[in-house]
Amino acid sequence: MPVRKQQKVAIVGAGRVGTALAYALLIKGPAREITLANRTPERAQAEAMDLSHGLSYVSPTRVAGGGYEMCDNADVVVLTAGAAQKEGETRLDLVRKNAEITKKIIPEVLSRSPSPIFIVVTNPVDVLTYVALKESGLPASRVIGSGTVLDTARFSYSLGRHFEVDTRNVHAYIVGEHGDSEVPLWSRANIAGVPVDEYGRLRGMDVGPEFRRKMADEVRTAAYHIIERKEATYWGIGLAVTRIIEAILKNQHSVLTVSALVRDYYGISDVCLSLPSVVGQNGIEAEVTAKLADEEIERLRDSASVIQDSLRSIGYSGREYHRAAASG
Repeated sequence: MPVRKQQKVAIVGAGRVGTALAYALLIKGPAREITLANRTPERAQAEAMDLSHGLSYVSPTRVAGGGYEMCDNADVVVLTAGAAQKEGETRLDLVRKNAEITKKIIPEVLSRSPSPIFIVVTNPVDVLTYVALKESGLPASRVIGSGTVLDTARFSYSLGRHFEVDTRNVHAYIVGEHGDSEVPLWSRANIAGVPVDEYGRLRGMDVGPEFRRKMADEVRTAAYHIIERKEATYWGIGLAVTRIIEAILKNQHSVLTVSALVRDYYGISDVCLSLPSVVGQNGIEAEVTAKLADEEIERLRDSASVIQDSLRSIGYSGREYHRAAASG
């Protein structure tokens, strides 16, 4: 299986999420070079130095920190810089502040690395993925949001805990917005190939409407509970984004619920949201289209509308994207 030769990952933003990602990358080892870029270069340099002191215990990796020069010739550039989500603040409340930050970062990166694969992590991730796509002019396959990869992991974790099975044997997806309108795909959820409803009946366990509501609420509100108790989430998203990067650098053709531009999926177009997609060395290689329940389709359309409303509030629209693509 062919892999990228250089395998350099540049992380823009040396805050909690950026450094948690760098740590996870160092432990997992898919990259040969990890760099941290920060508006305060000294902070990135210090984090890189701290990480470098553990290099004796991991695969050979170069770690460095500084300013935007850290993005030179990167294969993958991860955007984690932005205002943090505060207690009581929804992800979409962040849109205006972080859209402006993203618009400033994109040209700085592209002047040093003309055609990287962008992974947007900063929230609200679906909105900012669209902003990054619009501002970069790159093909849609090369601008990816972390989307609901973490939400999907939380969903699998919750179901695995309930049914007392290994989380890795739970196959269940969260799609749509990474936020309050996210949609659990109960119609596709299974444990080792056995639909969740059937598995529950075989085990004599509850799988009714109240169970589904409780599971969905647990996943949807997980970040709020973490933020209430420790101000921010970072370890889980660090591992989730490492999984995306691993799929890219190792060309694994993995199916992940990343956020990307949608074109005519159950009538949804011109918005970035999460769907199961095949991810490999070229970014998004294919969208996995599956038959959904009518209720799931309706909720997915509602979720798309939430994101589109937010995009319109900052002056973006689908038509604007197509005009930019045509002129580019």
